[in-house]
Amino acid sequence: MERRLVFTGSPMEQAIGFARAVRVGPHICVGGTAPIGPDGKTVGVGDAARQAERCYEIIGKALAQAGAGWGDVVRTRTLLTEIEDWRAVAEVRKRYCLDAKPVETIMQVVRFVNPEWLVEIEVDAVVTRAPTP
Repeated sequence: MERRLVFTGSPMEQAIGFARAVRVGPHICVGGTAPIGPDGKTVGVGDAARQAERCYEIIGKALAQAGAGWGDVVRTRTLLTEIEDWRAVAEVRKRYCLDAKPVETIMQVVRFVNPEWLVEIEVDAVVTRAPTP
């Protein structure tokens, strides 16, 4: 099976050698996605919901580049530095995942690489339809 790498322009992709997403056959894994804007700065400092929105925007682009969409998502993982933010972040998730209803894990972590980040999100998808020509 072909292994397809998806890059979204994060400076960390080349700095530490990772792809935003990897597709092998119908399976797509989108790695921990942080709320980084096109300028490389943190989006929504102090606002977990806005940060989650940015994470989902980045993930949506990666899924599209991998030939998938939100309907293909089977799992999401939400990592938070403050577990109390889970409801606000879940409201953002709902806008992207309500129809597909993927499984979800929410967990609190001590911190991220950048202390401004309040949330990182991971997504797994499985494409079960034939690709469009």
